[in-house]
Amino acid sequence: MFESAEIGHTIDDETYDAEVPALREALLDAQFELHEQAKRPIIILINGIEGAGKGETVKLLNEWMDPRFIEVRTFDQQTDEELAHPPVWRYWRQLPPKGRIGVFFGNWYSQMIQGRVHKQYKDPVLDQAINAAERLEKMLVDEGAVIFKFWFHLSKKQMKLRLKTLKDDPLHSWRISPLDWQQSKTYDKFVRFGERVLRRTSRDYAPWHVIEGLDPNYRSLTVGRLLLEGLQNALKTPEGSTNLVNLGPLPSNTDELSLLDNLDMTLALDKDDYEEQLITEQARLSGLMRDKRMRRHALVAVFEGNDAAGKGGAIKRVAGALDPRQYHIVPIAAPSEDERAQPYLWRFWRQIPARGKFTVFDRSWYGRVLVERVEGFCSEADWLRAYTEINDFEEQLTDAGIVVVKFWLAIDDKTQLERFKSREKIPFKRHKITDDDWRNRKKWPQYREAVGDMVDRTSTEIAPWTLVEANDKRWARVKVLRTINDALQAAFEKDDKKKR
Repeated sequence: MFESAEIGHTIDDETYDAEVPALREALLDAQFELHEQAKRPIIILINGIEGAGKGETVKLLNEWMDPRFIEVRTFDQQTDEELAHPPVWRYWRQLPPKGRIGVFFGNWYSQMIQGRVHKQYKDPVLDQAINAAERLEKMLVDEGAVIFKFWFHLSKKQMKLRLKTLKDDPLHSWRISPLDWQQSKTYDKFVRFGERVLRRTSRDYAPWHVIEGLDPNYRSLTVGRLLLEGLQNALKTPEGSTNLVNLGPLPSNTDELSLLDNLDMTLALDKDDYEEQLITEQARLSGLMRDKRMRRHALVAVFEGNDAAGKGGAIKRVAGALDPRQYHIVPIAAPSEDERAQPYLWRFWRQIPARGKFTVFDRSWYGRVLVERVEGFCSEADWLRAYTEINDFEEQLTDAGIVVVKFWLAIDDKTQLERFKSREKIPFKRHKITDDDWRNRKKWPQYREAVGDMVDRTSTEIAPWTLVEANDKRWARVKVLRTINDALQAAFEKDDKKKR
């Protein structure tokens, strides 16, 4: 869930200086109207990596807005009085009244993640804390609160570089706190447990927003815009309305930089290397599927991608390694009338493989946050809610021992056009090109944004997305096979460790 916050988002000073005045004015207007209406409290939860700009951003918001109506609260070690009460008592006492904004540092998420990182308790207690946080937030939202949840992020490399720079600077070395040094040692654990918490608690009514903290301009504008969107949505929603889903601000990409921009689309294999690596990986997959450890697992492979990106060819090479009795390919099209009469995930649950088996989804449940979102086939509330439902769905699969691998096959605009024209000219490929393909091509920017949001919100530790550079079909096919093999091998090795 943090990949997009490690790619170097930036906003130049000229753009930043040009946008801040209007943003600041709009935030002030929304804040004053919120205060005058006095219908909803605003709760802002600040979490993430030390040094990623949490304090600086909140300080800036206090400068941009009226600090008289903002209450900043920090929850450090519990006092004796707090220890004598239930854990959430300390937070209840500090909740902002209607019309005001409360900013919480060291909130319930900080406590649960730090507690797990430092082995104060194990996973069952963390799960209880997660469930309690969800119940608390749902209740607060039902009572009219608007909850913003920000995770400020730095990569491990960025964090270490920041610490080194500050340490070597006599004027600023004082800014390094003991918590900075502590987190530099526990970074991997902190991010791992943080990802789990975000995955489990990002809900349509209170979604998480992961903010790359390296560039102050990008960080500040992104948070400011998200806050403005949410406040304006809150002001539009009647008091007492039960339809609060849109109060959580929508995804926002301030500098229009996407994970897809980080792909090296020149990656390619020559024919000899391709054939050698293809045979190697196909043989490896065949062996892994016949491994006795596969009896404890099933395999699900999800294929999504740009039109003409080569999904069919990649699936064909995967299937070519196996006995047809071992796998099942499920092509996903528009739902039937029977499927429309059921919950959205119903038709996918029916295709989940038994242990020892392998199901390939050619398109998948991600249609809701891709084509249905872009084409308007479902409501905004539906596709916003779907991120959470999909993460829950995939967690249930992995908890049952199913290995889930997800591929987005990416090609650039030029390559897609060349393949479309080629398909129109070649008789046996003509069936592959439709009017829908050309219509979708006109919405390239909208699909690009939807893909970025999809990866940000559903690429998790248990079911990560693999972005495949597919301008070269040979490269893409080998990468797909190797990724599947690596995922199975990792699952088997995890089993072996449990036995020791």
